[in-house]
Amino acid sequence: MSSILDGLNPEQLAAVTLPHQSALILAGAGSGKTRVLTTRIAWLLQTGQISPSGILAVTFTNKAAREMQARLGAMLPLDPRGIWIGTFHGLSNRLLRTHHREAGLPRLFQILDSADQLSAIKRLLKSMNVDTEKFEPKKVQNFINNNKDSGQRADKIEVYDPYTRRLAEFYAAYDEQCQREGVVDFAELLLRSDEMLARDSSLRQHYQDRFRHLLIDEFQDTNRLQYRWLKHFAGAASALMAVGDDDQSIYAFRGAHTGNMNEFQRDYAHDNLIKLEQNYRSHGNILDAANALISRNQARLGKNLWTAAGPGELIRVYRAYNDQEEARFIGEEAQLLHREGMALNDIAVLYRSNAQSRALEHALFSAGIPYRVYGGLRFFERQEVKHALAYLRLLANADDDSAFTRIVNFPTRGIGARTLEQLLDTAGNTQSSLWRAASGSPGNKGLSGFVQLMRAMQDAVIGLTLPEAIAHILQASGLMAHYQAEKDGQDRIDNLNELVNAAAVFVNDPDALTENGDNDGMMANFLAHAALEAGMHQAGAGDDALQLMTVHSAKGLEFQTVFLSGLEEGLFPSEQSVAEQHGIEEERRLMYVAITRARQRLYISYAQNRMLHGQTRYGIASRFLSELPTGLLKPINTSYPAAASVAMPPQTRQADDTPWRMGMNVRHAKFGTGVVVNLEGRGEDLRIQINFGGSHGMKWLALAYAKLEIA
Repeated sequence: MSSILDGLNPEQLAAVTLPHQSALILAGAGSGKTRVLTTRIAWLLQTGQISPSGILAVTFTNKAAREMQARLGAMLPLDPRGIWIGTFHGLSNRLLRTHHREAGLPRLFQILDSADQLSAIKRLLKSMNVDTEKFEPKKVQNFINNNKDSGQRADKIEVYDPYTRRLAEFYAAYDEQCQREGVVDFAELLLRSDEMLARDSSLRQHYQDRFRHLLIDEFQDTNRLQYRWLKHFAGAASALMAVGDDDQSIYAFRGAHTGNMNEFQRDYAHDNLIKLEQNYRSHGNILDAANALISRNQARLGKNLWTAAGPGELIRVYRAYNDQEEARFIGEEAQLLHREGMALNDIAVLYRSNAQSRALEHALFSAGIPYRVYGGLRFFERQEVKHALAYLRLLANADDDSAFTRIVNFPTRGIGARTLEQLLDTAGNTQSSLWRAASGSPGNKGLSGFVQLMRAMQDAVIGLTLPEAIAHILQASGLMAHYQAEKDGQDRIDNLNELVNAAAVFVNDPDALTENGDNDGMMANFLAHAALEAGMHQAGAGDDALQLMTVHSAKGLEFQTVFLSGLEEGLFPSEQSVAEQHGIEEERRLMYVAITRARQRLYISYAQNRMLHGQTRYGIASRFLSELPTGLLKPINTSYPAAASVAMPPQTRQADDTPWRMGMNVRHAKFGTGVVVNLEGRGEDLRIQINFGGSHGMKWLALAYAKLEIA
């Protein structure tokens, strides 16, 4: 037997040595799918079934494509560059370069990145005399890209109102402008190549005759247009191998269509389904928990992960009083593991929302633990946070020129490059700051408007606490409205709200104290605190550091130890997902991905109360925790309750003359068990707000009519 097949398990071997036929490979987490794909290509080449030019292999990232090429180069004495291996967009670019005439493009067409595309749209709207406050360039960009990703040109869009009609007109005009200038944007690559292959039957036949074997990785993440593009290459004599895991489909928000796997089975694989269920990453208890959780999802293709590595340790569950205590616990436990010999690089902290990283970063910073935010920026380095801090800096110090230049035209207020250049000249000639130069330029409408805005904010925050002042500035500056208008702006909004939380925590910090207790001094101290956290304990390349990341960013990675934080209803699963079945199932798949990142040890933590939007939110443990078999869980603090019913300590704020208290566990005949989060009124008019979690969520109940009992 060939040495390249050595060490494959029976299912892997069956997939690698499959005869010339199409198949769907259902590859569970940690089951060696990359090895299967690469070995399949090597086996086809080594046995002479195909030449390198007859293989098309599609991956989702350039990194995955490079890894596949490197592995092939190590397995066989050939140049893997002869094989078409790449991403959908990379291969589309290759097609369009080769067939630019058929695609209607100049030979040396240029590709616009996102920033270039936005600039092109701004030029277009200006040439059409469009009111950019009504039609924001970013919204127009999102509209165009969303339709391109869905495979729709401007003339195919269903128009229901005048606003959408105008957007469709901008889309058509933008396409004409790009064609005239000989440029394409990122989304255009895939759509243009799809249209070319659909239109040109001889070209399509050429590639169907050439590519006898097509292999697609991460098939669960494909959207409808990508699957349509792929089908153009599949001729009657083609063998397609799609490798994926429907249980790890977590990108519906990007347009991923999980139904593609079922359609592929119907279109090509029929009954040819191979399941890779042996896991080479995690111990048995971790896999058993993942299997139990995901089994609750409906319409799965179905598989059950197992390992020969033994059961391993139980999953540790920690209930914290609040998010700060949760973060401290994670930091202390990571330090203990590190002292016992585990590298920090082998420890990951996962969270559902980017905004959660702020409390974690603060705890790690305070403990002197180096960390790295994977796939993103540290909290105080994020664009929206730096914009907000720049407003605070300019209010604290009007001569801060770097803060001025960052925000003078953000959000956009019609201050152009020429105006700023003149302002810089004025400031240089008068040896003054940009703020002072702008204050003396009443003739410029944009600059005078900015000066008035800053002065109004300065007056408005007098007498406010630091969190209140920041919350006001976020609204008055227009930052909140700007990011609310963005398609993917929710993460940025969450981060801005988390900045308010950071200030609420900071006011109780000894570093916040000033000699005379003035707010100006506290704001200056907060800005210094933010600068220090942004600059210290930043792990350099190659340094040993704790890994922080969202669960989405963790897909494809693995660690010896994983801390999964924030397992509360409304956070994980997210509040937006609880209203619909498909949303909850996607969140459950995300939880499945999180669990299966751990090799040896998994911690799950949640908090009884958490700071959100500058206020304390009282919650209940995530339903996902109650979906894990209790025999696999090990509570590691003595006050650990049943997962479905988190007992809260009594709060001081309560309605007069009533036994009901915030944080109390209650039971309702229809809605089940919940937690009291708010009270208002008194006597017969008393109303109680209760978080029931699950599909019932948050409800206000009148005590006079609601039959409640203490749980």
